[in-house]
Amino acid sequence: MEWRCRKFSFDSRMPIVMGILNVTPDSFSDAGQNWFFEDAVAHAHVMLEEGASIIDVGGESTRPGAEEISDEEELQRVLPVVVQLVGEGVCVSVDTRHALVARACAEAGASIINDVTGFRHPDMQKVALDYDVGLVVMHMQGTPATMQHNPTYTDVVSEVKDFLRQQALMLEGLGVVRDRICVDPGPGFGKTPQQSLELMRNLHEFVRLGYPVMAAPSRKSYVGYAYHVDEPAQRDTASAAEALLAAEQGASVLRMHSVARTMAALKDLRPYVLLGLGCNKVAGLDAAAAAALSPEQARAAKISLLNQAVGQLVLLPDTEVIDIAGFYESQPAYYLDQDVFVNTVVLLRSGISPKELLEYLHAIENALGRVREVENGPRTCDLDILDYQLYVYQSDVLTLPHPRICERDFVVKPLAELLPGHVLANGIPVESVPEVERVGRAHRL
Repeated sequence: MEWRCRKFSFDSRMPIVMGILNVTPDSFSDAGQNWFFEDAVAHAHVMLEEGASIIDVGGESTRPGAEEISDEEELQRVLPVVVQLVGEGVCVSVDTRHALVARACAEAGASIINDVTGFRHPDMQKVALDYDVGLVVMHMQGTPATMQHNPTYTDVVSEVKDFLRQQALMLEGLGVVRDRICVDPGPGFGKTPQQSLELMRNLHEFVRLGYPVMAAPSRKSYVGYAYHVDEPAQRDTASAAEALLAAEQGASVLRMHSVARTMAALKDLRPYVLLGLGCNKVAGLDAAAAAALSPEQARAAKISLLNQAVGQLVLLPDTEVIDIAGFYESQPAYYLDQDVFVNTVVLLRSGISPKELLEYLHAIENALGRVREVENGPRTCDLDILDYQLYVYQSDVLTLPHPRICERDFVVKPLAELLPGHVLANGIPVESVPEVERVGRAHRL
């Protein structure tokens, strides 16, 4: 999946860093250090040298309790910096909730509009339509002046996710192309520290929306709460740790103050791995006993075996299960004279190499009673490596990405549930084969 921002395009399979450049005298975290034009541009250069792909310029503080400033004052702060950086060929984002500022900066060549109000205002929606810029749709409850008075949710993850989905679909309905949209759950914006933590520990839920996800933990109060660091300016190391956690859950854009610490933390980012799991044979039962099971009993037994396999995956060294699709029942493919399957897809982050991981998977299959008698035939548990992050490989025992992913309905549907629009390591979109042409037709249980 690509995030397109004018002439710039970013591959969501690898996280990038957006460096924060506050040109305000009252920022909560950097105390106006970049208030003067020369200081702001110099700091942008430092962040670019440290590895930032985007510079996010903001001229209005949105700290809790901040009062709104005039459009003219905000524009006076940001426009000279935007013009300078755009002239140097930098991908510039403008952090603003005001249409006049957004329009002027887009005219000056800014590539991204980052709106903390989530493009609620019709004037901001018009800017989104008039310019081919990338858009960051953020969630905020209330306004900066009121957002921390009493943030209340029944289910913060579900409610924020629903808002972001609705706003993104609204923009698409107006005519904005989908690949220009990025979503940000907005930790710290109308959320308590605990609510922000809940959002950040469930970022994979936002990845399921099918848009690039921005994570902005930098120096936020929830980071201070979780890591026991009171002073915002002292939270960069903890913020970088949060950025790494967010990237492992699938965040594509990391909006950060300390680019150097974030880039250092990302060296520990483990590759993502997509595994396909399937079962159509109940272990420990002979043919007569298996035939005596009702369809419901057989389905439950197959699901139980897949759950046991997931339980074994959790125990793999240097590996974390990030997300699991629902269970899908599918018709057999290739070898048709056999029972229906139950399938799912699991998303991992793992430091295990592909060939070593394959050996672990075979050990799990064997422990769960798999016997290889007929090619594509009945099996208690089948674990396939579908895609290993940006890794293309072929040998007698392993081909990556798996060569038959796109033709298998029982793989495409659960994989697309986790990562809508996913592009395999070889550049082929998972959903490149029309559903009617796929084998092993599947439906979600």
